[in-house]
Amino acid sequence: MAEVTMRVWRGDPGGGAFTDYTMPAVEGEVVLDVIHRIQAGPAPDLACRWNCKAGRCGSCSAEINGIPRLMCMTRMDSLPPEEPVLVAPMRTFPVIRDLVTDVSFNFEVAKRIPAFTPEPAGPDGTHRMMQVDIERGQEFRKCIECFMCQDVCHVIRDHEENKRAFAGPRFFIRLMELEAHPLDTLDRRQLIHRDMGIGYCNITKCCTEVCPELIHITDNGIIPLKERVVDSSYDPVARLGRRILRRRAPAPADDVAVKSAGN
Repeated sequence: MAEVTMRVWRGDPGGGAFTDYTMPAVEGEVVLDVIHRIQAGPAPDLACRWNCKAGRCGSCSAEINGIPRLMCMTRMDSLPPEEPVLVAPMRTFPVIRDLVTDVSFNFEVAKRIPAFTPEPAGPDGTHRMMQVDIERGQEFRKCIECFMCQDVCHVIRDHEENKRAFAGPRFFIRLMELEAHPLDTLDRRQLIHRDMGIGYCNITKCCTEVCPELIHITDNGIIPLKERVVDSSYDPVARLGRRILRRRAPAPADDVAVKSAGN
């Protein structure tokens, strides 16, 4: 019977190492299937995070042969045969145990983004949008928050100190969704520049390459945001247009947090 060797990282915040597990090969399996068989057999204490096993929840992100992927969507027969399959936790985030990492950094960033703030409804109590505006934001709403784009982004992967000032690609597409929404009344461009650190990004497109939802993070999200930030600082015509549309800057992050707590 054919066999597969899974070289899985085992450890905790204090350190760890890769351990080899040789398992029978089963046709049609994905990496997560083999990890589950390892848990059911030689390593019942192996920790990994998963939920839907259908590529919808983003929970089972890991680095497979050095590339951030969803374990539930990576077929074993797509990997080089006769070679160990290297399975490691996402390197950008602190390890909790084995393949489980602490991704709470991302949720803290999310708290700093002012929510969608629409203009008042029309006389009939409804809002109206052009179909093209609806479709523009639909791409960004496909994000499943697997945080693989965050993991592969070298700005925070290689520089822990940047996490205080850089939101990362997942949140730039969230901000672009809000900025491009015709009903939103907030002007977040100074927030994007000052607090979210979009200037740190040098558009290498590594985030786009690993996105399982095929979102054009760089071309449709980050580059347009960079253009908007530049316009807000140097283009007087764009600044005037913003005033005509009555978009206002959001309250400082601390004020937003206080108001949210009060509500």
